[in-house]
Amino acid sequence: MSFAMSAALGALGGILVTPITLTSYDAGIMMGLKGFVAAVLGGLGNGLGAVVGGLLVGILESMGAGYLSSAYKDAIPFVLILFILFFMPRGLFGARVTDRV
Repeated sequence: MSFAMSAALGALGGILVTPITLTSYDAGIMMGLKGFVAAVLGGLGNGLGAVVGGLLVGILESMGAGYLSSAYKDAIPFVLILFILFFMPRGLFGARVTDRV
């Protein structure tokens, strides 16, 4: 059942993305990397955090393309993941861990 649901969601995602992206042999690589950035931003163990992370990545990418240059549009998620991994390695909604001595 889970394989069928994941195939259906993948097919639905492909149907929704096809009209707005150009098709080429490497089109999925950049979308997959941006999806990974969104999942890390929201927290890898949290589904709602991944959705919020995806929204934040999309908004920041669009604003960066509008205010800076559209040439930097694909670089913004990578700068964002570096910032997140340096300062908040568990993501925005990740679990907080306290160390006991």
